[in-house]
Amino acid sequence: MTDDGLTSGDFTVEKDPFRLFNRWLKDAAVREINDPNAMSLATVDETGMPDVRMVLLKGEDKDAFVFYTNYESRKGQEILSSMKAALCFHWKSLRRQVRIRGLVEKVSDEEADAYYASRPRVSRIGAWASRQSRPLESRFALEKAVAEYTVRYAAGSIPRPPYWSGFRIRPVFMEFWHDRPFRLHDRVLFTRTSLDKKNWKAERLYP
Repeated sequence: MTDDGLTSGDFTVEKDPFRLFNRWLKDAAVREINDPNAMSLATVDETGMPDVRMVLLKGEDKDAFVFYTNYESRKGQEILSSMKAALCFHWKSLRRQVRIRGLVEKVSDEEADAYYASRPRVSRIGAWASRQSRPLESRFALEKAVAEYTVRYAAGSIPRPPYWSGFRIRPVFMEFWHDRPFRLHDRVLFTRTSLDKKNWKAERLYP
């Protein structure tokens, strides 16, 4: 460990994992063809079975990752039951990966309102029309619901549904992985014992 961080292969690891993440995300915004902010979200259901799906990072605080969803969806219900989650970013073009595990908080109503208002109008209509994760009898039923809400909110603002909001994931674990020849990859793990602890512990891992 130097004053600047761990020198790991062809990149330098900051003492603050969020600074390194921001640098990698900026690289991905240039190199990734589609959705550099795409991330897999892992949760656990009421039986203890794991569940995973792709979502989009929509905000990043200095120490948290934010995304939005329907709280009544499967992922919403699984998060609300445990308030814990894991994320994984994989940027294939850069041969990089970041794994994150942490505790979850709800975003404020003001934050959710602001992001919801920034979405395309059709997406806001869709948030009302979709009973996310529940059985759908036909595609026509969804299109009918979209048409009905389009008429209902034909003019003026579209209010945010009460069940639609965001989650903020505050990590206690962040692992950075960078592909290296012959599978001798670089792996650096940052951990902290509590959200109040600002100083992260950084250590290199065997590939």
